[in-house]
Amino acid sequence: MPEPKEAVLRRVFGFDAFRPGQAEIVEAVMAGRDTLAIMPTGGGKSLCFQLPALCRGGLTVVISPLIALMRDQVRGLQELGVAAGALTSGNTEAETEAVHHALARGALKLLYLAPERLASLGTMDMLRRAGVGLIAVDEAHCVSQWGHDFRPDYLRIGELRSTLDVPLAAFTATADAETRAEIIKRLFAHSSPQIFLRGFDRPNITLNFTVKNRPREQILAYAQAQKGQSGIVYCGTRARTQALAQGLREAGHNARAYHGGMEADERRAVEELFQREDDLIVVATVAFGMGVDKPDIRWVAHADLPKSIEGYYQEIGRAGRDGAPADTLTLYGPDDIRLRRAQIDESPAPLERKQADHARLNALLGLAEATACRRQVLLSYFGEVSAPCGNCDLCASPVRLFDATTPVRKALSAILRTGESFGAGHLIDILTGKATPKVRDRGHDALPTFAAGCDMSAARWQAVFRQMMGRDLIRPDPERHGALRMTEAARPILRGEAEIHLREDTITSAQDRPAVRALVADEDAPLLSALKAKRRALAEAARVPAYVIFTDRTLIEMAETRPDSLDAMARVSGVGATKLERYGPEFLAVITGAAPMPAHPQRRKLAGRAAGTLYDALFDLAQGLERGAAGGDKLLTLSPATLRSIAERRPTTLADLAQIRGMDGARLERFGAALLEQLQME
Repeated sequence: MPEPKEAVLRRVFGFDAFRPGQAEIVEAVMAGRDTLAIMPTGGGKSLCFQLPALCRGGLTVVISPLIALMRDQVRGLQELGVAAGALTSGNTEAETEAVHHALARGALKLLYLAPERLASLGTMDMLRRAGVGLIAVDEAHCVSQWGHDFRPDYLRIGELRSTLDVPLAAFTATADAETRAEIIKRLFAHSSPQIFLRGFDRPNITLNFTVKNRPREQILAYAQAQKGQSGIVYCGTRARTQALAQGLREAGHNARAYHGGMEADERRAVEELFQREDDLIVVATVAFGMGVDKPDIRWVAHADLPKSIEGYYQEIGRAGRDGAPADTLTLYGPDDIRLRRAQIDESPAPLERKQADHARLNALLGLAEATACRRQVLLSYFGEVSAPCGNCDLCASPVRLFDATTPVRKALSAILRTGESFGAGHLIDILTGKATPKVRDRGHDALPTFAAGCDMSAARWQAVFRQMMGRDLIRPDPERHGALRMTEAARPILRGEAEIHLREDTITSAQDRPAVRALVADEDAPLLSALKAKRRALAEAARVPAYVIFTDRTLIEMAETRPDSLDAMARVSGVGATKLERYGPEFLAVITGAAPMPAHPQRRKLAGRAAGTLYDALFDLAQGLERGAAGGDKLLTLSPATLRSIAERRPTTLADLAQIRGMDGARLERFGAALLEQLQME
């Protein structure tokens, strides 16, 4: 009889329950149904194909886009005692040979492949012989030809599925309705997959946006508040990554730059350092991120506005994948908006694609300029309704609004009266009555709008123009060198048919932001530091990333609950049987100050389970009867393996007890009645 999926979840992965949405997906994949699951980053996508792979017959082939991602997942599975391997261009000859031998023996449960390998006829022949029972596709949005992560070889997956004629399960965190339709078309051409669209909320992530005001200093101050924690800073250009990484190093941080212009071995070195060191900050372009499987990234900052709300969501989603608190900060300003609009307008994409990209940028700008809970705005974009989250900057410090209808109409009038040919700086000079040579030379000091807005400062006008761009009332025109032009959305306001309220602009420094949430209470912080030090030492000795030993979330639970035995340690989330055996005693020694008494291997296998406590009672009972009730009979013992079987199977009759290996007639006669009585008491 196959082991129930809940038992595998506890025994192998160390979790007592599935995360929301996982159980139904696991059930569908285990049943062999074609499946498309859209789940938030950090929602546990990998487990939804790894666990079924252990429960189903045959080999599960996992198509994954990046070598680093595959190697990390294989390494993590091997730490859990799972037979997994990868065939990548990064393998050594010995690694590749070991994988092929394991395939030939039928010893592998999961095989990770890059999509480029599917172009080889040899790969197809190998998979035909390997007894594949399931194909899992990670980062399935890479099949979308209009997506920023498009991988041409993903288009071969449909052919692989047809060739092997096995179920296919596809997973992604980045798929709007258009991308979902494309995934189904490309991967499930002759079937209708069961679709799971799970919640996008990541409640452990704090959302913060701040208007740019000396952004270098803002990022440095933010990093200082996160000192010693692993983080990512995203920048819009390669040059900015280099400069900001240097600034962070000069401020005493462990920081490295990463961008597409670096040599491949340089990028690989940064990726490996980031996985291994738990305080490294990577300052990167969007070239860094997809495939990063590091669960304990504690913060993500954007030094420049991302391209879209999907890109923003995917990038911040790399923080806090372990479920522990994580923080994010996004800086933005009018220059960002102009740049992103220009990139869309100047791209070679067809008109309908440009319009869709402008709409996606509008959604992100709406989030940046939100007036109430940011999480409500973010989730509404993905079709979800939520209550105020209490975990964003606007919930912590509500903004003040003012009736901006009149200032906006004045600004629109100035734009139109100057022929939609100028940027915000010149328009603000006109509105505030600043007669610069440029204003005078063009006769703009004679316009009705000249000095019409002198009741507001230039800084406040800048905030109005920025928010007007954020609301898509005005756009920079690439054909006029970024001059602002009015959109159709602004006409009702200009005609007096609609009102508009804007935020009182608040330019803040990082120190003015709500404090970063601590991972644990003050009294638990020293123990958490000691547990992290132990984890770092073990990781360095094993030459694996620290989170492969235990994630931050698991260490946080250890620090808060302070388990005092291996049984208690086994109940900590993320401590499965293999990791308990391998690391439990050392972490228990950190918590209690002494190594636990060694237990028999059969007893250790029951750690954390009710059968473990029952084993102890049965062991004591059996010891007391080894020479009979009176103490003068011939010595008879029950082996630990027999006691373990009794504790696990809980027989209710002498006939059932006799079926257990090691229970011969003499032992049934001496121990049987007492064992059954003890079992009835439990």
